[in-house]
Amino acid sequence: MKDNNYCVIMAGGIGSRFWPYSRNDRPKQFLDFFGTGRSLLQLTVDRLLPIADISHILIVTNAQYKSIIPEQLPTLPERNILCEPCRRNTAPCIAYAVSHIAALTDNANILIAASDHLITDTDTFRRKIEEGLDAVGHHDILLTLGMTPTRPETGYGYIHVDARHRLGTGPAEIYKVEQFKEKPDIATAKHFLEQGGFLWNSGMFVFNLQTIISAFKTHLPQVWEVFEQSIENSRKATDFDEQEYINTHFAECEGISIDYGVMEKADNVYVMAADFGWSDVGTWGSLYELSDKDDKGNVVINAEADFYDSRNNIVTLEKGKLAVVEGLDDYIVAESDGVLLICRKQNEQQIRQFVANAKEKFL
Repeated sequence: MKDNNYCVIMAGGIGSRFWPYSRNDRPKQFLDFFGTGRSLLQLTVDRLLPIADISHILIVTNAQYKSIIPEQLPTLPERNILCEPCRRNTAPCIAYAVSHIAALTDNANILIAASDHLITDTDTFRRKIEEGLDAVGHHDILLTLGMTPTRPETGYGYIHVDARHRLGTGPAEIYKVEQFKEKPDIATAKHFLEQGGFLWNSGMFVFNLQTIISAFKTHLPQVWEVFEQSIENSRKATDFDEQEYINTHFAECEGISIDYGVMEKADNVYVMAADFGWSDVGTWGSLYELSDKDDKGNVVINAEADFYDSRNNIVTLEKGKLAVVEGLDDYIVAESDGVLLICRKQNEQQIRQFVANAKEKFL
């Protein structure tokens, strides 16, 4: 039932790989990358509204971004903005949201999603998520969504599917997870694709409230103790200030991902294969792959550009500016707020180091 569905959107990242377009004070999830008039966060909420009421959509973000969210999501209740006072990776982030839901109800089926993914087939997405929510409502499982790979991608983790163990006989093809695999090198990624039985790890999860609480108690008990106390305090006192409690105790949590902390340890983890035009918009390279290109393979995002003897580039500038590009092949040209980046796409993994160096040299 939709009344029992909750969606948690993780929106606390700083988006450093999209520097200088994405900045610490306004990271990528709050930006309109595709010129649609909607940010990545707004697009995420748009596709979740058929699944859960706006009152059941929670945004977990860094405290410094609290003021941006009401600007972009004016109908979202303020109490649904959960602010992390510091970064502790995805396990404490999810535990925080789970504890908030547990203080409100004992019966919930929960989708965990990122704020910066692109999904093109929203109808299939909705159907798959609804199938997953139904499955966790009837089975004691932790469910992850695996994307059907279309290329030997080295930027994603992989999930090895145990095809011998299918969950139930319903329409949803849900199988036990054999093993999670780290981001591979190109040779290993090609092997995964040729062998079959491997899916991209999307970072989207579906669980029943009681199942994920049990998993936290078993696999991350010290983390869960922090949030269990928050639930007890909330139920005991009507004037309990959850945010004040989190501000005081959140830093006590170990910084660990939900993958390492829970999913790779639990024995009731299943995966549902899906294909709904998904991409983790995590790098300039991934944005380039997703964008429309001219006949020379050049991409222009929210800008004007004139190319000469140039191909396979991605260019984005501040509004009202023009780039004239000559003789570049496979480059990123990005300018924002007084900073210009010119970098080969193949070297974009160095952008975080460029940011660190620029901060040190130029304040």
